Amino acid sequence: MPALALDMRNIEPVIAKSRAERRRFRRVPVDLPGKLFVPGDGQEGECRVVEMSPGGAQIDCHMAIEQDAPIVLYINGFGRYEATIVRRDGYGFGIRFICTALKRERTAEQLTLFLNRTLVDEADLRRHDRTPTKGLTRFTRADGQLVPCEVLDLSMSGISLKTDLRPPIGEFVLIGTMAGRIARHHGEGIGIEFVGAPNGSTERLRAQLVLAR
Repeated sequence: MPALALDMRNIEPVIAKSRAERRRFRRVPVDLPGKLFVPGDGQEGECRVVEMSPGGAQIDCHMAIEQDAPIVLYINGFGRYEATIVRRDGYGFGIRFICTALKRERTAEQLTLFLNRTLVDEADLRRHDRTPTKGLTRFTRADGQLVPCEVLDLSMSGISLKTDLRPPIGEFVLIGTMAGRIARHHGEGIGIEFVGAPNGSTERLRAQLVLAR
């Protein structure tokens, strides 16, 4: 009996960790356009991601794909995922992402930003005046790519950058210590809308974002 009790004590943390992982990977409702590619037969097409977690997603798509087939999925604002079809479900199917723990962590962060995007109120955004600001900085895309760029102007709600790269509207990025979302494209580059309200003054925000003048 003592040995059995010891075994149970060893097992309980494993069970608790498993439950925590299931809760962590619980899917949340989203509505995101995507593109699918099936390496096995060359199929590709448009799809809609209707539920998503750091571990997988539910897809609406007209394509006929075999269960267990490997696919490549591009999700607007989140980037590229390798995945496997785990079940067919009427018009769509469920998929499981094949990715590293770091990629899952990044996806969890992106989902948190996506679900809290309403913290930025459009009326508040219009109230913040933009100040011409010169300097060099860089932003990090969903796939980890670092993009050097030049700051054109800055406000407490967003920043305008000069860059040749045009990430998709809606993609979440990190710039300095701030999280943001690609809000628009313009003639010289892109506009990024901060997620949440920055604390402090414009000068403090500039120090967080601008690397050099």
